[in-house]
Amino acid sequence: MKYLLPKTKCLVCNSEYTARGIKRHIRACIRKKLESATKKNTTYYLIHVHPDFTTDYFLYLLVEQSTKLRELDRYLRDIWLECCGHMSAFMYEAFEEIPMNKTVSELSELFSKGVVYDYDFGSTTELRIKIIDQYRGPRVPRTKIVLLARNTQPIIPCDECEENQAVEICTECLWDGEGWLCEECAADHPCDSEMFLPVCNSPRTGVCGYTGELDKVDAKKILQNFLRKISPGQ
Repeated sequence: MKYLLPKTKCLVCNSEYTARGIKRHIRACIRKKLESATKKNTTYYLIHVHPDFTTDYFLYLLVEQSTKLRELDRYLRDIWLECCGHMSAFMYEAFEEIPMNKTVSELSELFSKGVVYDYDFGSTTELRIKIIDQYRGPRVPRTKIVLLARNTQPIIPCDECEENQAVEICTECLWDGEGWLCEECAADHPCDSEMFLPVCNSPRTGVCGYTGELDKVDAKKILQNFLRKISPGQ
């Protein structure tokens, strides 16, 4: 079995695209939705988020102008990163930390160039965050961040049988560049099962104690409410 990257679904219109195609599509798709709205009283930024080491994992977020970095920090933790309450920071240039009380709008020039976000200063997960477009649209109360697209989980083969999809990671073997195990091989693996972590759709998979999203972000419900509120006549 080869490492596979399934197509990604646009959560706005449910169309499927490759990782390269989704970027172009999302920009046009959400622009069309916002342009049809009757009110244009706030700015939204389309933000691309991906880990430093790969673009196989990514998020496309629509972020309202008054969103503070602490709110974006909380969102990233809840949907992608949180495991043990580690510290985090947004940084730019010579690793200069950006205050969490700043808004995305205040920092739009920086974010257009690209900002680094680090979660956990021990087993660090480093993300690259960049504004790739901006739009005008109606302000939707209590809706600051909307998920528009997220990579479909990569299909990673088992390191032992090389036939089935890995569902567990042996963190002991991971130090040697191996440890991805299917269910059958995991049952016979010589390392202690306490060293196992589940394979998750996150750049944090296999790191520290990460076992998956906290399910605090109901992305589908938030998006549906947002699209309903920006529809003409609402």
